[in-house]
Amino acid sequence: MTNADAEQGFATRAIHAGQAFDPTTGAVVPPIYQTSTFVQDGVGGLRGGYEYGRSGNPTRTSLEVALASLEGGDRALAFASGLAAEDALLRCALAAGDHLVLGNDVYGGTHRLIDRIHGAWGIRHTAVDLTDLDAVRNALDVDGTRLLWIETPSNPLMKVSDIAALAELGHAVGAAVVVDNTFASPALQQPLALGADVVVHSTTKYLGGHSDVIGGAVVLNTGELADKLAFQQFAAGAIAAPMEAWLTLRGIKTLEVRMQRHSENAQAIADRLSRHPAIERVYYPGLPTHPGHELAARQMSRFGGMLSVALAGGEGAARRFVESTRVFQLAESLGGVESLIGYPSEMTHASVRGTALEVPANIVRLSVGIESVDDLIGDLEQALDQAAQSAR
Repeated sequence: MTNADAEQGFATRAIHAGQAFDPTTGAVVPPIYQTSTFVQDGVGGLRGGYEYGRSGNPTRTSLEVALASLEGGDRALAFASGLAAEDALLRCALAAGDHLVLGNDVYGGTHRLIDRIHGAWGIRHTAVDLTDLDAVRNALDVDGTRLLWIETPSNPLMKVSDIAALAELGHAVGAAVVVDNTFASPALQQPLALGADVVVHSTTKYLGGHSDVIGGAVVLNTGELADKLAFQQFAAGAIAAPMEAWLTLRGIKTLEVRMQRHSENAQAIADRLSRHPAIERVYYPGLPTHPGHELAARQMSRFGGMLSVALAGGEGAARRFVESTRVFQLAESLGGVESLIGYPSEMTHASVRGTALEVPANIVRLSVGIESVDDLIGDLEQALDQAAQSAR
């Protein structure tokens, strides 16, 4: 990407970065290079640097160029899933005996990976409320702290963490600062510009945007860690396949306009549900009552499409609610054009039940899609009515 390209607007880069038209045919959409190997012009004579699909593929390269551009980084590496991307990063950034600090309501799969996989290899961790800077400072004051892991907004309680302030704390002890930007996407939040060292994504979610692809990515600037990650991607092989890379690129083209609609719909739903008698609390940073509202307004361009609610009727009402919607579909995952509803304590965060990260049983998570907002609100209200009737 040239300097002129870097100065282009976000939506322009989402459509064009890494995606020049095919020089042979003039096809506006670059082809899917569905191949495992590449012919060489003599021994070591690689065309464009490609030799074998694990080490590189033009479609994957296009995705990586686009991701680096959108996050404002020098380099991106695409993986087979979000957890594969996180695993590669942890392997490269940490060694046995090292310590990392992470939020106390991170995605359950991230905690499971750190606790049960890397913990077995000697990695120590401390989970803390990242909105409490004094608590973070104390948690970082442990010998061997090498990583500070931030997820903002958090999953599922939508806590908003101050990336710039946390980056200062992490760097003061020599720790690399990682931000999981999956919930916000680069359309709404730019962690590297706020001082983070690394951004991770489940590209399955808003970047892909259509619930038809699994993938992950790490974005960062050039340096030793980037080189280690590139080697890890090649040597361990958890790469994004060509079709998955192409589908993700297709989704990225509409990322900005989708995030605008996701955010508008979620804001309208949050406003309505905050006044509903069956709802005890709405967790959405777009609400002025949210403790992180002002911070989110500063470090995000919009408030996103994710929100959670606490049901006043407790666990039974929450279960009935998620099983009574018609437009919202009961499913794990998030970030697609269709609206999804989930019950974190038994679904996305089942792996942290019985720990300090356990999600309350009356919490329901909504991934608000881009359907007509009146249909979405009507669906939620009829499901809340059914939940209330069952409690009588």
